[in-house]
Amino acid sequence: MELIPDLPETVAYECLLRASYQQFPLMASVCKLWQREIRLSDFFRHRKASGHSQELVVLSQARVDPVKELGSGNKTIPTPVYRISVLELGTGLRSELPPVPGQSNGLPLFCRLASVGSDLVVLGGLDPVTWRTSDSVFVFSFLTSTWRVGNSMPGGPRSFFACASDSQRNVFVAGGHDEDKNAMMSALMYDVAEDKWAFLPDMGRERDECTAIFHAGKFHVIGGYATEEQGQFSKTAESFDVTTWRWSSQADEFLSSEMITWPPICAAGENVDLYACCRHDLMVMRDDTWHKIGNLPADVCNVSYVAVRRSGKLVVIGSARYGEPIVGYNWDMSNSRWVKLETHEKYEGHVQAGCFLEI
Repeated sequence: MELIPDLPETVAYECLLRASYQQFPLMASVCKLWQREIRLSDFFRHRKASGHSQELVVLSQARVDPVKELGSGNKTIPTPVYRISVLELGTGLRSELPPVPGQSNGLPLFCRLASVGSDLVVLGGLDPVTWRTSDSVFVFSFLTSTWRVGNSMPGGPRSFFACASDSQRNVFVAGGHDEDKNAMMSALMYDVAEDKWAFLPDMGRERDECTAIFHAGKFHVIGGYATEEQGQFSKTAESFDVTTWRWSSQADEFLSSEMITWPPICAAGENVDLYACCRHDLMVMRDDTWHKIGNLPADVCNVSYVAVRRSGKLVVIGSARYGEPIVGYNWDMSNSRWVKLETHEKYEGHVQAGCFLEI
């Protein structure tokens, strides 16, 4: 059976490669051959190699509601309802994913986001009504534009944990705290395709409110604090090697003293460099030392999310301060130039989490 009747296979395949990710659900419904083709990892590899892939920033973002007027001139600010917004970096277009079934009050507060292949994974958080810790897992397929419920996170209630993915199959979770506010040192791995969880060996120390990145085949967990430290963030970091199934020795001075007073938002690219946004500074780690390479624009220095693009640019999402409109910038590594992304009032609400997806 031909991909497109009366067209050479190479031309027909090129047509599929050029389609927008928003057309994938429609393409999958055309015929089983198209459905099978766009599910193959080779299809996305060829999209990237040919320059037709699309870079998406996916955010847990508050819906912007108007302030309501009460009697006597008083105003009330409604409790934010969080949804998934999508920023397509190539065009600047913004959109909103369908709501998670059964979550009429919005996403869990402080949930974590991770991307695996063409899937978005939403993990944990707090129930927006009861504020009880959730162990929920929701997976959105960009191929079918549908949600499914994954197996719940094991190991008891966990919130404010670190989360990162290898972008191919697995999501990693570490640290956070339990319902009694005890910091945790346990870690987990979620196989999205198999919908299965596995326990990793414990980390070397407790890490509440830590951050994480996946880089060079390792799951790096950074900072955080132990139960008795209560907000005194650690300079340390440790890395889990997937091939050896072991944690590395703890890096005692991974963060500088300045960085632990304002925990950084970190990102890793396909090169060897690690980047961090901390206070008003953009920093890069080279030769095991953090170096300042630029100043963050004033209206984005309260950073919510940062990602490294394949084009050699950083995208930074944030605001001037909490409560101010969310904006975005591209930073070009080749000329150290900031370019502000187009804004839209509908997508200026507070951002709690984000992830990067190339599809």
